[in-house]
Amino acid sequence: MKFKKSLSILVLGMIVVACSTNPFTGKQTLALVPNSQILPMAFQQYNEFLSENKVVKGTTDANMVKNVGQKIASAAERYLTANGYAGYLADYRWEYNLIDSKEVNAWCMPGGKIVVYTGILPVTKNEAGLAAVMGHEVAHALANHGQQRMSATQLQQLGAVGVGVATANSENAQIFNAAYGLGSNIGVMLPFSRSHETEADHIGLILMAIAGYDPIVSAELWQRMQAQENGNTPPEILSTHPSSATRIQNIQAWVPEAKAEARKFGVTSFKR
Repeated sequence: MKFKKSLSILVLGMIVVACSTNPFTGKQTLALVPNSQILPMAFQQYNEFLSENKVVKGTTDANMVKNVGQKIASAAERYLTANGYAGYLADYRWEYNLIDSKEVNAWCMPGGKIVVYTGILPVTKNEAGLAAVMGHEVAHALANHGQQRMSATQLQQLGAVGVGVATANSENAQIFNAAYGLGSNIGVMLPFSRSHETEADHIGLILMAIAGYDPIVSAELWQRMQAQENGNTPPEILSTHPSSATRIQNIQAWVPEAKAEARKFGVTSFKR
């Protein structure tokens, strides 16, 4: 009983102490693992990834990835500085690489390490479509979503320990543990992940607009993504991502806001 009480106090203390502020929403977020640990690991893993994969250099597409990436990074810097977060990106080491792969994907590690796969370019179609993808991926890094996922996983694991201790002498211990695993995943972790995707969609839309790209292109991109799915997607409640239909609806509603934010920075025309 004393152990369970101590564990509860420890978890509560970790949550209270280990928090950071999301510069885009102003909300407190989990930060059990500090960026001082995360960024060096991310940089090392990124370099290892590049050494193990074919990096496309000097082509029109590779240059487009770097150009769009620089514009998105500049937009982020301008937005953060204007909103009281000057120096927020001081530890970032921006890098933008195109990887030869059929995978329809792109990602941004903490610290601004970006990868775009050639397989996504037929879907993005042009520079503006690529800006929609890169804005979204950069938004994940800026909002410290990786840090939050690591923190949430640690809490989930601590919770599993607590359940294990609490039910150790129960005949139904295995059932309780299984129920906790399923419940924490569907009820907490998956919604947590979907909320990150929605937040990255929103932030990314603002970044691409400040960078001079028409945010409506993001909705058009997801319409193309939806067409490729052919209905072969899990129910939203069982997915780490919102459905394409949900994303399209959200993005279309946010377009006026994104353009209004961009106009604050003197952007009055938007590239499609």
